[in-house]
Amino acid sequence: MFSKITKHLLTGFIGASALMSVGVASAADMVALLLPENVNPRWETQDAAAFVRTMGELAPDVKVEVFNANNDTSTQQRQAEQALTQGAKVLVVIPIDGESSAIIADTAAEEGVPTIAYDRMINSKNTTFWVQADLEGMGYDQAMHIIDNTKDGDTLVMLKGSPTDPNAAVIHNGQLRALTPLYESGARKLGYENWTQGWDPAIARRSMDQALTQLNNNVQGVVSSNDGNAGAAIAAMEEQGMAGTVPVSGLDCTVQAQQLMLLGKQTQCGWRPLEDMAAAAAAVTVRLVNGEDFSDLAPDTVTNGVGAKVAYVPVGSYSAVGVDGVAYVIANDTSISKEMVCQGEAAATAFCQ
Repeated sequence: MFSKITKHLLTGFIGASALMSVGVASAADMVALLLPENVNPRWETQDAAAFVRTMGELAPDVKVEVFNANNDTSTQQRQAEQALTQGAKVLVVIPIDGESSAIIADTAAEEGVPTIAYDRMINSKNTTFWVQADLEGMGYDQAMHIIDNTKDGDTLVMLKGSPTDPNAAVIHNGQLRALTPLYESGARKLGYENWTQGWDPAIARRSMDQALTQLNNNVQGVVSSNDGNAGAAIAAMEEQGMAGTVPVSGLDCTVQAQQLMLLGKQTQCGWRPLEDMAAAAAAVTVRLVNGEDFSDLAPDTVTNGVGAKVAYVPVGSYSAVGVDGVAYVIANDTSISKEMVCQGEAAATAFCQ
């Protein structure tokens, strides 16, 4: 199946006009970036790194404090309070839980501090801005990849995301848009499904082990909601001699996922330009620090879970499939190089020679 790109162009964040419109902040200004966890390497090595770097380019006098809550909602709330105590002018939050994180945005608003929801929506009336790709569409692409690489009557496993992450449900809804008609007709069978608390690969691994046991290894496709789940599923199938024979989807196109794709063990991953997401968040952050309007940077709005209209910029997405997909991601993702991917077992593949 040919990879597909869905184009949702950024409106002005990367262009010179956006760079020129940024004001000069005070040397005392600080903003906080609150990460959800470190089981997924992208948060620290890609998203945080890109945000800090872009902030340094747009507003070098603004200090960026980065916190990581390690999948603990109370810790994330305490970190937000700590940032506010330290005088943060803006909170950029990747929430662990879209509902409980509303406390963060509401508390910040009481102190006159705006909150940006990065990647995951915060269901508060005080959410100022949100940047994300079309996750429902990306979930649909994941499922379509598995459908296109299985046949009538085949049995599928669905390894869903964290039940507290609002994005997980959106991704799953996209998957079901493609799969429900086939489940209902019997063209595909849902053999096993489970949520993955905290997107923890160890939990996904237990789920896949259970699926293989319950189904007696009768699995022809794995609809995995992200690369961590995909890697866990592949590790479980490796022990059964099945890795490389079953299509497995993913999301994020991590270095490990691309290595597994070169080895033919993971077959798809959804990719988003995290640099663009970080640039969008940084540009809006600087406007907010300076007390300036940012409506020209984010003319679109979405409605969050509590009915509030939130300024929004969608970024592009790409369904990377096989070796061609790996080549595309490396060519378009400034945080990942061919040298990074061509390590270990993957170094011996034709792509890396």
